[in-house]
Amino acid sequence: MGSKIKVLVVGATGKMGSEVVRTLAIQPDLDLVGAVDPSHYGADIGQIALGAQNNIKIERDLQQALTECEPDVVVDFTRPEGLFGRIQTVLNAGVSPVVGTTGLSQAELADLAEICQRKKIGALIAPNFAIGAILMMQFAQVASRFFQDVEIIEMHHPNKVDAPSGTAIKTAEMILESREGLNKGASGAESVQGVRGGDLGGIRIHSVRLTGLVAHQEVIFGGAGQTLTIRHDSLNRESFMPGVMLGIREVRHLPGLVYGLDQLIAHHHTS
Repeated sequence: MGSKIKVLVVGATGKMGSEVVRTLAIQPDLDLVGAVDPSHYGADIGQIALGAQNNIKIERDLQQALTECEPDVVVDFTRPEGLFGRIQTVLNAGVSPVVGTTGLSQAELADLAEICQRKKIGALIAPNFAIGAILMMQFAQVASRFFQDVEIIEMHHPNKVDAPSGTAIKTAEMILESREGLNKGASGAESVQGVRGGDLGGIRIHSVRLTGLVAHQEVIFGGAGQTLTIRHDSLNRESFMPGVMLGIREVRHLPGLVYGLDQLIAHHHTS
């Protein structure tokens, strides 16, 4: 077996970042070499995430951490603010990013894809790392060919910074890709503004934010005399870790920028 893949985690003390740090600690082929999180600058990431020191001090500056740690892969679970610049910094250092933060525009994704092509670097950006969520989206795409009407309800913890979720947006886009017609169902008048949810290409999306939730989505299809509900629940953040670890292991072999874990799984199975 070759040398370990060296990983730098950005947003290392956040809920997802801490989970990544804990999971990396038990992977024989992966090695945590650095952590970046301005809110806990100078602290020991092991002390925070693992309950025991691992002598990796949390850096404040991403560029400095890239220079000092020389990682193969950077994992980013942070906030949307400044994300585009952070990924540019990683790519310009010749490092492959695995990104779970959403909020990039299509123009920004196109710019990043161009950098990847120019520098011949693989990159993975995914709105959801749970394998079950990827399957939920794929099943919804299949079902959409047989049902004219569909609505999406996504439910998350109240600290989620964006609504709707990146997963809900990608689900709607996948459904729209697979068929010509839009929903026949009439919206009707709203006596409470926004009660019918947001509209993406004719598909209604509803966002719920409640304490106690992690990440959940229902795609409800309606047809003559029947409905079909496809639902996925992430009950804790462990559910995302197999997908993140797959991303870390595969990202350097990708032909450029890949958006969505579904693309990586397809690449993984055919490579």
